[in-house]
Amino acid sequence: MRLLIVEDERRLAVALAKGLTAEGFAVDVVHDGLEGLHRAGEGSYDLVLLDIMLPGMNGYRVCAALRAAGNDVPILMLTAKDGEYDEAEGLDTGADDYLTKPFSYVVLVARVKALLRRRASAGASPVLVVGDLRVDTASRRVYAGEDEVVLTAKEFAVLEQLAVPAGEVVSKAQILEHVWDFAYDGDPNIVEVYVSALRRKLGARRIQTVRGAGYRLVAG
Repeated sequence: MRLLIVEDERRLAVALAKGLTAEGFAVDVVHDGLEGLHRAGEGSYDLVLLDIMLPGMNGYRVCAALRAAGNDVPILMLTAKDGEYDEAEGLDTGADDYLTKPFSYVVLVARVKALLRRRASAGASPVLVVGDLRVDTASRRVYAGEDEVVLTAKEFAVLEQLAVPAGEVVSKAQILEHVWDFAYDGDPNIVEVYVSALRRKLGARRIQTVRGAGYRLVAG
């Protein structure tokens, strides 16, 4: 899943990005409200972490503009301000949740996962089934038949990208875009490394290579 952090406190933004990346998310970071609005409107994000006090355009206005444009991406607002009025204003503009600084990182992650679970339950099932393979996107656990398969955060993220459109071809570029952040300029063959790891753990027959196009997850 892909997250956008809009936060002008650069040290905090970097710390959050590192932590959430370790949780298995692809994370993009911007430090300006106008850029955040543009990126959230143009990008395909599963959740936005949005500070209120931002240069260019404050978080309230960013949130209101996204909702006015019909963008329903979950928004978790972050602010150093406190008080019921500020919270009400944030929620009135369309935010889904609100967290006051300083906050516990553990609480932040819990809020992020809760919002993602809520969105999943409102739409498609959070459990993706491909043959006897079950990918639980809420608990981030994988089962092959009755046996649980332990995956790293990045392995799970790659598998999720293949499981959502199961049976369809997913390109290497698509996996890079959603599992690694937009600024990743390393070796694109990193995708092959993770696909190989998944094949070792799940069985090679489950992930087919479509030469020149990408990969396809099929029933084993």
